[in-house]
Amino acid sequence: MILHYGRLGSGPPLIILHGLYGSGDNWLSVARGLSDEHEVFLVDQRNHGRSFHSEVHDYPSMADDLTRLMDHLELSRATLLGHSMGGKTAMRFAVSNPSRVSGLIIADISPRTYNSPTTDRQQQDFHYQVLKILSGIRLKDVRLFGEADRLLAPALPDKRLRQFILKNLGRSPDGHLAWKLNLPALLSNLNALMSGMEDVVLAGITLTGFPVLFIRGDQSPYIRDEDIRMIRVLFPLAQVTTLKNAGHWLHAEQPARFIAVVKQFLTRYSDVP
Repeated sequence: MILHYGRLGSGPPLIILHGLYGSGDNWLSVARGLSDEHEVFLVDQRNHGRSFHSEVHDYPSMADDLTRLMDHLELSRATLLGHSMGGKTAMRFAVSNPSRVSGLIIADISPRTYNSPTTDRQQQDFHYQVLKILSGIRLKDVRLFGEADRLLAPALPDKRLRQFILKNLGRSPDGHLAWKLNLPALLSNLNALMSGMEDVVLAGITLTGFPVLFIRGDQSPYIRDEDIRMIRVLFPLAQVTTLKNAGHWLHAEQPARFIAVVKQFLTRYSDVP
């Protein structure tokens, strides 16, 4: 099965991979900012958006999804921009298919496994609670988005987070609201989503055949200073840029600055496959 995607612009191909709870549509404003010099593909990863659902949700499978999509699009190479879960998909794809990567842009995620009981417990608990909350909302009799918002508000008081989550609502054939997310699959595969690329490091694999940029938010815990050591083991030539006044959703919190950093990288290193 082929992932759902949108496309805009023209030029060397750039594929954007969203994070958990996201979709390609979330990145439309970023894509517009980059489409003057690139053909941008906005992808819905499996179990998200308008792409297929599967009981399997891990990075090797999502990297294979990307391989099939690029084959379908007849793209021999592309630059990959991945945020969070999408960043790990892009990194796993790059390890398996280095000759098909023109450049790699990773937004606020490191290659490590996020399972530390001290530094990662907050992220683990956050995702577990969000998925459990969404799974517990009965949408069968809900027909208005405002009503869904009111149902979620007590458990998710952060209005900005709720608005982001509510973008995953669609309508079933009989008219009531339904999640586009495959919540059971995401919940059962949460440990796989937290997994990293320590196996690649242990295998002694390093990637230097394409330029690499990591962008992190200065208010986000996802790329710590100590994570940069592992980044540079896998990607010895990687650049790391920090956006001020930005958290994990840095592309939404600092969109102009995020686009400027990406464009500068693309202008310097982009090639035509």
